Amino acid sequence: MVEEDLPLSGRFVGKQHRFPCRVYFEDTDAGGVVYHANYLRFMERARTDMLRLVGIGQRDAMAAGEGVYVVADLSIRYRKPARLDDALLVVSRMTAVRAASCVVQQTVMRDTDVLTEGEITVAFLTPDGRPRRQPPAWVEIFSKLVES
Repeated sequence: MVEEDLPLSGRFVGKQHRFPCRVYFEDTDAGGVVYHANYLRFMERARTDMLRLVGIGQRDAMAAGEGVYVVADLSIRYRKPARLDDALLVVSRMTAVRAASCVVQQTVMRDTDVLTEGEITVAFLTPDGRPRRQPPAWVEIFSKLVES
């Protein structure tokens, strides 16, 4: 596969990860407005690609039995609706890194309009669901991305 055929991963601008996406018919309700839960999908894709870009191998960690990230806490605020065919940008900022978790602030925008804001705490868990310290190399990477 050539690079142009690979899925979009977003990019970093400073410490912020910027992930563009588009609203498709499947993301909307009968009125062409993005269904509320789909903002979480946009945010999840952005967080996953942010981790991939900084070298965090979630799939490898799962396969090796090290652990997996799960959403432990979530706060979301809907400000304006997104609609069918809108070009969106999900901006993600790491705001806190703890031994077994991270806090990510995410904003979904259309042009300069803030549509949705969320604060997501992800916890690193063992395969049997118990909290586990994140790998030290990952904590080091995340610590460099923290924005206050």
